[in-house]
Amino acid sequence: MKALRRAPAATSPVNASAPLAQEHEFEAARGLPEMLPAGERVLWQGSPQWQTLARQAFHLRKLVVYFAALMVLRLALLATENASFGTMVVSALWMLLLAGSALGMLAFIAWLSARSAIYTVTNRRVVMRIGVVLTLTFNIPFKRIAAAGLHVNADGSGDLPLQLAGDDRIAYLHLWPHARPWRVGQPEPMLRCVPEAAAVARTLAQAWAQDTGVELPAPAAASAAPEAQGRGATPAMAGR
Repeated sequence: MKALRRAPAATSPVNASAPLAQEHEFEAARGLPEMLPAGERVLWQGSPQWQTLARQAFHLRKLVVYFAALMVLRLALLATENASFGTMVVSALWMLLLAGSALGMLAFIAWLSARSAIYTVTNRRVVMRIGVVLTLTFNIPFKRIAAAGLHVNADGSGDLPLQLAGDDRIAYLHLWPHARPWRVGQPEPMLRCVPEAAAVARTLAQAWAQDTGVELPAPAAASAAPEAQGRGATPAMAGR
């Protein structure tokens, strides 16, 4: 990843060649390390739904099934050894305590990750303020976005992965869990588990088209229609 440096001053226009990331200790506005330049405005701002983030990024539901299977296996082994009922109860309680502690810790981390993250879409860029201990802001002008996608969940929330143009790269570990899964070689920042994802995709696609001057293809305009029709990815916009 390129060296970090501060964003342009508030009176400067968006610099599409500036580094994508920066550290900051305070915010001039919610989710933004600097006040927006003249002519730039916030179109949408939001954060991940922590319950959905816990299920999808931290696989909390799968871990519940895993620990339940371990407990059943443990009790079955004790039964084959003719262990007393008291021994089985004590063993089950210990496993419940350990599993509950692990699951509770993961749920808390998911809550912190969602609470500390703010996604902002302006009429010129996408800004991602993420990080629990070390807070980073990723400033992504539309001209440095090659394509974006839309993945809608059954409850209307969803993910919007952003494919970066050219040689731009952001380390996967710097992004996680706000990164598209399994794209480690070419990480893609992702607005993850956002509510009303289809509406956010419409806003992003329209702003991107207006800023770049490129007309959206027909599939992109229709991508906002399927409000929770499935878990398949649909394109929100195409690269230039």
